[in-house]
Amino acid sequence: MKALITGASSGIGRDMARYLASLNYDLILVARRKDKLQKLKKELKTNVKIIILDLLKEENVYKLHKITQKENIDFLINNAGFGLFGMFSKTDLNRELEMIDLNIKSYHILTKLFLKDFMKKNQGRILNVASSAGFLAGPRLSTYYATKNYVLKLTLAIYEELKEQNSNVKISSLCPGPVNTEFNKVAKGTFTVKGLSSKYTAKYAIDKCLKNKLIIVPGFTMKIGLFFTRFLPEKLKLIIISKIQKRKEKN
Repeated sequence: MKALITGASSGIGRDMARYLASLNYDLILVARRKDKLQKLKKELKTNVKIIILDLLKEENVYKLHKITQKENIDFLINNAGFGLFGMFSKTDLNRELEMIDLNIKSYHILTKLFLKDFMKKNQGRILNVASSAGFLAGPRLSTYYATKNYVLKLTLAIYEELKEQNSNVKISSLCPGPVNTEFNKVAKGTFTVKGLSSKYTAKYAIDKCLKNKLIIVPGFTMKIGLFFTRFLPEKLKLIIISKIQKRKEKN
């Protein structure tokens, strides 16, 4: 079995690589940081190929598919992404457009291209890393929340289409709450609640995905929180989320 993981140089992506290697998966690891991928490759016991690409650039997304198309990949994990804290009127537009390119466009292209490949052989698996943010709107983290809504809803729609076609191809979406990764540093904010470890999140996600779970939410607290948000008015949810994000910015 062979898995391709984007954003594999740190955090959840790196720990997914470690866990899949323990399950005897060969790996293709994609990220911008060559040194971190090389270090990770040395510690893994299965066959590992590293590809240094910046998936912010659309041409690199197509390039990734082209150079891996004959690798007989069984499992695609779209994980690369980042966030940006701040009021929408004040955040940097170019940085937000980069976020949309990475968090949405790269996922969309890779999901479509590999889905077509998987459907031809009637097997394969896709895990799109979204977020608990995918269920909500996020004042002070607005663009990030919007991108994760896109990823989650796209995944759900594709799931239903695959089911209608009686396809053996499977698709899932990982929707964690706070996880201890480099997200805070890049987004310029700090979580105000204790995050799950990326190791736990990665293992939980892979295990549930291999059992064909559609929406994967690690952690009991986040499951309960998302359940109760269903019963809150939208305006109240916006007030609550805005206050949470404001505390993150202050920290």
